[in-house]
Amino acid sequence: MEQTVSDKITEVGEMKRSHYAMIINGERVESETGEVFETYDPAKGETIATIAKASIKDAEKAVQAARNSFDNGKWRKYPIGKRARVLNKIAAIMRGRFNELVELEVLNSGKSIGAAQVQISQAIEDFEFYAGAIVGHRGTVNNMPNGFFNYTHKEPVGVCAQIIPWNYPMMMAAWKIAPAIAAGCSVIIKPASLTPITAIVLNEICHEAGVPEGVVNTVPGAGQVIGDYLVTHKAINKVAFTGSTPTGRDIMEKASGTLKRLTLELGGKSPSIVFEDADLEAAVAGSLFGIFFNTGQSCEARSRLFIHDAIYDEFMEQFVSKTKKLQLGDPFDKGTHIGSIISRSQLEKIDGYVQSAIADGATILTGGNEVKIEGFENGYWYEPTIIADVTPDMKVVREEIFGPVVVVEKFTDERDVIKRANDSEYGLGSAVWTTNQARATRVAHQIQAGIVMVNSPFSAFPGTPFGGYKQSGFGRELTVETLDLYMEDKSVLSYYGPKPINPFGV
Repeated sequence: MEQTVSDKITEVGEMKRSHYAMIINGERVESETGEVFETYDPAKGETIATIAKASIKDAEKAVQAARNSFDNGKWRKYPIGKRARVLNKIAAIMRGRFNELVELEVLNSGKSIGAAQVQISQAIEDFEFYAGAIVGHRGTVNNMPNGFFNYTHKEPVGVCAQIIPWNYPMMMAAWKIAPAIAAGCSVIIKPASLTPITAIVLNEICHEAGVPEGVVNTVPGAGQVIGDYLVTHKAINKVAFTGSTPTGRDIMEKASGTLKRLTLELGGKSPSIVFEDADLEAAVAGSLFGIFFNTGQSCEARSRLFIHDAIYDEFMEQFVSKTKKLQLGDPFDKGTHIGSIISRSQLEKIDGYVQSAIADGATILTGGNEVKIEGFENGYWYEPTIIADVTPDMKVVREEIFGPVVVVEKFTDERDVIKRANDSEYGLGSAVWTTNQARATRVAHQIQAGIVMVNSPFSAFPGTPFGGYKQSGFGRELTVETLDLYMEDKSVLSYYGPKPINPFGV
């Protein structure tokens, strides 16, 4: 194993390497215990690097580094324009090393190069967006009775623990780091153990761009150990988490002991409704992307597809035909549409859902099998799968599968399909396909979801709120208002009248 010595990070250097250290207080450091864990290329099922495995002592060092950096005030007292320049420099470094970042993301996640390019591009844009957003993000001056003056002052919330999922490793890290440091906070990143590499590299880029020591720290390790430690730590003021709903509930309970601020972006079982007047070509293409992009491993994947009875046969003929044309294979091949599943256990979970649907009497229209790809025989691959003849009580209809699997149902009545679409504990994404603008608006206002896509397969751009209703969590990311999740509003009330105030009259 290539050991990385502790050293101050002034430049990233070679991004692709055989070992990655954790980042604490601006240094690459190894675990107190000397432990490492392996991270894999899921497309091939092969080890690509070792990662320093954080212990509780390491997590405590990271907390203290973040706490000290915040309390000494160096970063949060930077003029906002200077903070913005550093965020823009982070983006510039990322843009200059775009191809290297894409390569790392593909290697560690197994996603297609096309998907990785889109996601790294958005990660860059996140830093540029918040560099601009923070400059104009100010408090308010409020109308008061004569003799009084009141304004609100925005201050950073403090030290933030940010727990990152494996499905969008760098993009999710950017979604969290960018607004937090723009607001003046210090952060500790706990990347997913399956995909830690690009989060570590992003932390290194932050330091190369001029973020002071201790403002951004990364501690890879076991979620139940390091994650729990951060969530319950008294010195941490806020937790931002993206992941499963059960884990989100657990975090909420544990964070309640210290009344931490929370942002929870959790699971989804998003509906897509195709009305009889939809542009069929656009609806088929958008529905295809909506479920199979990122190999279906996406919280807002449109995994419940409702098709109007009048166009069902025509839609399904095209939808099934196009699904069969999707290419699985070498993630670095630009012709590849579908990358690998993240792990063997996730593949088995996906297949378990498909098998349960078959046992419940559903029909597999295409897919439903693990596949072996030439040259990638030891990787984790699953066919894009379409399931019909489902009923509302089936597991595949009710539970989040997190894979390339969609269930399809017919409908005839607008009111009925809205009711069925809302019949879920989740409320993250949704899609409506219709050429009737009145219907689009009417249905969008009745769907119980944080995101409604109308005649579009895309769910998020920098500047658009991303987050859910119900058990899909709370708080919104990717928008100007996200800054408020990392800030406190302080009310300053002043009296300037000519006479002293004497309420008691004594």
